[in-house]
Amino acid sequence: MIGALYSGISGLNSFQGALNTESNNISNVNTIGYKSDQISFADLMYQGEIGMGVSSKVIDKNFTQGSLKLTDSPYDMAIEGKGFFMVKGDTNEVLYTRAGDFRMGEDGTLQMPNGYNIQGVVSGVATYNATNANDTAFTDEYSNFVASQVIKTNNGSNIENVNVKTTNYNESASDDSITNSGNNYKTKEAKISDVEQLISSYKSELNLYSSLPTAGVVATKQESIAQFDTSLFDANTTSVEIKIGNTNISQGISTNSTSLAVNIQTTLNLLADKISAIQGMKASVNTTGQLQISSLVPGVKTAISDASIVSGESKIASNITTTNPIIGSGKAKLDAIEVELKAAVENANAKYLKQTTNLDTTGTVVSDIQLKLDTLGYSSSPFGTPEVVDGVIYMTQGDNRFAIAKVSTAVFTNEMGLDPKGGNMFSQTVESGVATLGTIENKVLGNALELSNSDLSENLVNLMVFQRSFEASSKSITTSDEFLKTAIALKK
Repeated sequence: MIGALYSGISGLNSFQGALNTESNNISNVNTIGYKSDQISFADLMYQGEIGMGVSSKVIDKNFTQGSLKLTDSPYDMAIEGKGFFMVKGDTNEVLYTRAGDFRMGEDGTLQMPNGYNIQGVVSGVATYNATNANDTAFTDEYSNFVASQVIKTNNGSNIENVNVKTTNYNESASDDSITNSGNNYKTKEAKISDVEQLISSYKSELNLYSSLPTAGVVATKQESIAQFDTSLFDANTTSVEIKIGNTNISQGISTNSTSLAVNIQTTLNLLADKISAIQGMKASVNTTGQLQISSLVPGVKTAISDASIVSGESKIASNITTTNPIIGSGKAKLDAIEVELKAAVENANAKYLKQTTNLDTTGTVVSDIQLKLDTLGYSSSPFGTPEVVDGVIYMTQGDNRFAIAKVSTAVFTNEMGLDPKGGNMFSQTVESGVATLGTIENKVLGNALELSNSDLSENLVNLMVFQRSFEASSKSITTSDEFLKTAIALKK
């Protein structure tokens, strides 16, 4: 009878703990990333063949995947698979959570609602190619978008992020001095046209390179020389001609001077100027009648033919020699085009700025994730539109897209050994083992949250079972008490 009393008490204690566990599960049914508790029981020691009651053996966390919910918040994230987000607490202790309801803190870092900073791998220091070495951030002055590209190398583990802008070359461009006639002379319109063609070529090659990143081969420019024999010019000479691609260019003989030599040079200068007005071309001529024609875009071939001196009804052909361009490929070709693009922008009295960053997504050094673009030094404007793709945080500002960081996750040998700290967080213990970075065990999704894995229907059923078990244990105590009363009454 005394043993039955103690067995009943053990039942009351154990099922009280079970009721608390299930009540906790029920109360956290809407808690983001919550992992439900599962209580298990064990029988106590035996005296002979009679058991002495029950005890709560252990309360384990159920780390099965919770349902995923799509959200409208760009900072919400969810882990699909094993692992935990890494969080830096008040004492710089690293804690772990499955709750991804993040936000931008006042200081610009990615944080939990309680202000703890999320940890991740951040982009390295940017490199620059700029007209002005002091310009590193995109300011309002850099109003013309050129290109923005994400390039994945090292089997996708490294993200190279390229962003290019210029100042307004449409406003800054102006005609060259007329004294430059015959020496790569460019009008304002020709300079703008050259920049736009080079931008188009650069963007096309950048996109091609991003799809297949290789070192490649350097591209070269086409160079042609048309030799006009100045001794063949006479009073009957009416014009000089040449064909560039499908365009026939003719320049009438100048009559501004009484000197034939001066008129010949003026005529050839004007012919060179007309060639320089063609998009992507430039030309110069020397005093011996040698006309040098160059393509501005590396790797582009242009047919140049039919150079002649026209006298009356006859045409005297002039000799043309052409060094064909090397088409080139990969990064080497891209860099060659960029050199010409930057030069064309500067020739239009504008400034060029390219930022290049690299993000090693397999990096092991983690830190706070800064989201403000001005703090990062990318732009004078702090804010952009965030997007999370496979755990990588991108910030879009206008047409430019910046790869900021990759949110890190950690996995454990024995996640059951983690110590629950409240606030959806856990800490590492000896039983859990040391945290290692999760690389293939999970995927981080953007605009999503992992819901609680607490099953309300199961929780309610368990609650009723434990309630009845509690009542039954109390009944065994009252029954044992009745037996004791009966035994005592027998003595009387």
